[in-house]
Amino acid sequence: MIEMDRLLRSGGYFVISGPPVQWPKQEKEWTDLQDLAHTLCYELVIIDGNTAIWKKPSNNSCFALKSVPGPTLCDEHDDPKVAWYVPLKDCISQFPSLKEKENSLVELPKWPSRLNEPPQRAADIKNFLDIFKADTRRWQRRVTYYKNVLNLKLGSSSVRNVLDMNAGFGGFAAALIADPVWIMNVVPAYTINTLAVIYDRGLIGVYHDWCEAFSTYPRTYDFIHAIGIESLITDLSRGGNRCSLVDLMIEMDRILRPEGTVVVRDTPKVIDRVAKIASAIRWSTEVYDTEPESNRKEKLLVATKQFWTLSSISG
Repeated sequence: MIEMDRLLRSGGYFVISGPPVQWPKQEKEWTDLQDLAHTLCYELVIIDGNTAIWKKPSNNSCFALKSVPGPTLCDEHDDPKVAWYVPLKDCISQFPSLKEKENSLVELPKWPSRLNEPPQRAADIKNFLDIFKADTRRWQRRVTYYKNVLNLKLGSSSVRNVLDMNAGFGGFAAALIADPVWIMNVVPAYTINTLAVIYDRGLIGVYHDWCEAFSTYPRTYDFIHAIGIESLITDLSRGGNRCSLVDLMIEMDRILRPEGTVVVRDTPKVIDRVAKIASAIRWSTEVYDTEPESNRKEKLLVATKQFWTLSSISG
């Protein structure tokens, strides 16, 4: 529950439905849960049958008044945003300072306005407002190009589950908001942490190191989008790659549905390497120029995973 508290925005709601809420033979567990919620200074909003709803406070003031034993606040040097290969903590993450400019739930713009509002907690990035707006416009142009010129099936009934492997500020997902798609935005664990921006926009996302297997079932996604694919495996501290591009693309193949689509955007040199590997894993590919408004220093590879079986290639 302490980890849940770290994930929950100030002023957010914690809902539990089912055991142990007023559940037979789980009276002790239910009492312990209520005690822990009280220790965390959560306000009980309602109990309705086997469902309970609490509201997280908006600041640290309640903890300063507490005298009952229980988890303490983490020290001021703790960074709750650091979460890749970090063990669970036994302390409560402090609320953001005014300097960090994190919005509580009630302070966020209402949906769908928040999708295109520059999040306040990224305001310390130099020229962030201009960068954010330019990124939003850029992805609107790119998605229009993907649909109208490349004739990708985004927005059609053929594509529902989409994976953006290098999501940045979530601009690709934001540009698809009117389409009937569900998009998982991935922020690589060894790059600038923009996951907070993605969530502040009302989108969903995760951290991930693309030199490891992605935590999902095989054949999960209908469409995979990868911008700067080689950067996903680059060792920024020592140079070179941390793992093989072949291994990364085999993992992409594992999580892509047969006849699903992959779009890779990178330099011509990298696209050439990707095309060779794609052919080896039985993807059909086409290479295109980028949209006219771009600097044309990149190419686009569009690949389709073929539906094949071992018997079809052995006979």
